[in-house]
Amino acid sequence: MSDTIEQKCLSKGVKLTEQRKIIAKVISESKEAYGKSDHPDVDELYNRVSKIDPKISIATVYRTVKLFEEAGILVKHDFKAGKARYEINDDHNHLIDIKTGEIIEFVDQEIEKLQKKVAEKYGYTLVDHKLELYGVKKKPQ
Repeated sequence: MSDTIEQKCLSKGVKLTEQRKIIAKVISESKEAYGKSDHPDVDELYNRVSKIDPKISIATVYRTVKLFEEAGILVKHDFKAGKARYEINDDHNHLIDIKTGEIIEFVDQEIEKLQKKVAEKYGYTLVDHKLELYGVKKKPQ
């Protein structure tokens, strides 16, 4: 992940209060601190944030996540699991194991090229995309 949320906020002109900085830091560090495919929901974010600053309310976390999403800094996913999950908006795709819930992030240049080709075929310039693949792990032979 090349940019932190704080850097993205600065580049997009989003004002960062001290509470927003804490929330941004927790989201930015969620991959490194909690595992490769961590996509926290608001409750998980609130639990992590409240350990740093117990004065931050869950309503503040909801408002901040919504603000970051509207600014294009965060991406909201549902992964067919019932709760919205969030991550920094960067260019990658997801493969979700429907039995375990494991989320594998990947980038594939052939898929990137194909998406652009499809958009161009229909007379569009691709400005964004989201690819989620759902599957079950094959049994070893």
